[in-house]
Amino acid sequence: MSATRWSNWSGKQKSDGQVQVLAPVSESELSSVLADPNHSGQRIRAVGASHSHSRIAAPDELMVVTDNWQGVTGLVEPLGLPQPDLSGPARMEPSDVDDVASSRSTSDDLDQSSPIVRVKSGTRIFQMGEPLWHLGFGLMNQGDIDRQSIAGAMSTGTHGSGSTLKNISASVVGARILLADGELAECSRWIEPELFELARHSLGSVGLVVDVDLAVRRRYKLEERLWSEDPNVVMADIENLITSNRHFEFFWMPDRDKCACKSLNELSSNDDSATSVEPIEQHSKLHRSGWSHQIISTLRHDLHTEMEFAVPASSGPACFLELRVMILKRFPDLQWPLEYRTVAEDDLAISTATGRPTVTISVHQDVSIDDQPLFDACEEIFRRHDGRPHWGKVHYHTGADLARLYPRYGRWWQDRDRFDPDGRFLNSYVEDLRP
Repeated sequence: MSATRWSNWSGKQKSDGQVQVLAPVSESELSSVLADPNHSGQRIRAVGASHSHSRIAAPDELMVVTDNWQGVTGLVEPLGLPQPDLSGPARMEPSDVDDVASSRSTSDDLDQSSPIVRVKSGTRIFQMGEPLWHLGFGLMNQGDIDRQSIAGAMSTGTHGSGSTLKNISASVVGARILLADGELAECSRWIEPELFELARHSLGSVGLVVDVDLAVRRRYKLEERLWSEDPNVVMADIENLITSNRHFEFFWMPDRDKCACKSLNELSSNDDSATSVEPIEQHSKLHRSGWSHQIISTLRHDLHTEMEFAVPASSGPACFLELRVMILKRFPDLQWPLEYRTVAEDDLAISTATGRPTVTISVHQDVSIDDQPLFDACEEIFRRHDGRPHWGKVHYHTGADLARLYPRYGRWWQDRDRFDPDGRFLNSYVEDLRP
């Protein structure tokens, strides 16, 4: 065991001091973290990519690095769902994939017929694309960044864009998780449903996630188109742009007062006969197509920090226009964009899209610049539009603020405390968000 000082991906957030580090390579080593008397009473934080912009992943005492626990295990049956033949194998073989792909739903809507894959908790999202492709499947959706671990993305409600597409947590249909007492619990909507509801959007504060079971769909191709547009033109046509594209988003560049727009739409000619992942087809500088995992996400190497709020979809345009006016007046030299996306409504207790169709607006700032003046000014506007802060990004909300935004927030904490009464999986950052 070693010691280090934790920092997030950009270096903006750091732990207060050095913390102990464990890097398990097997399920038994993950279990031993809780069984080892040397760690008795210590607060434990599982850490993947640390791609959050807040201190949500910051360990107080013991950091469990999941980089050595990665991989797509394969197709599985739903945890706890009664099977006609209880003596049969729980896991399908790769040879069964074609039959599953043809007989199960390929829509973006999650239902009981969706294929399910099991993924080790430390697996980065970008590592999942090709293994899923070779199984015949793709993710329902993913964010425009794919560096996160699947457990981290699930825990913070990471999302992509698309008014009919939900966040990653909503695609989680089961999990295996080590609880504070050392028990390895399986959970889904059929077994331990209260634990399941916590685990699939846990803020990393319920237990050590071992595996995540995700609903997926038949692999598919997307066509991407990029263009630049005046923001007034974009906002005048925003509803059409959102509803006529599977994905639509834009980055507003304050220093130029222009929008960099992007649409993604599914191609009808998905070649299921392909035996290897073809390269992206670059039709022009602003037009390309490829498999979903090749197209949705982009690499961003520039270090930055970020605030994001989710507002009711009906408030999205007015909120953006208010932000635009304020930034042009008070921060006219801002070199970083605002990002405008949509997310479908879900029913998770603390999801930023719970109970309402949603627009998310992200504000960026250079990692070397004091972000608080900009973020304070933006949060004031987001609050006026009933905005909910992204759990993995910068915000200044208190637990009381969050309780006003989430009707089930108090119940979420009560359930969390029941599974982890001593708070071993909390850190000081999350603890401060209690209602």
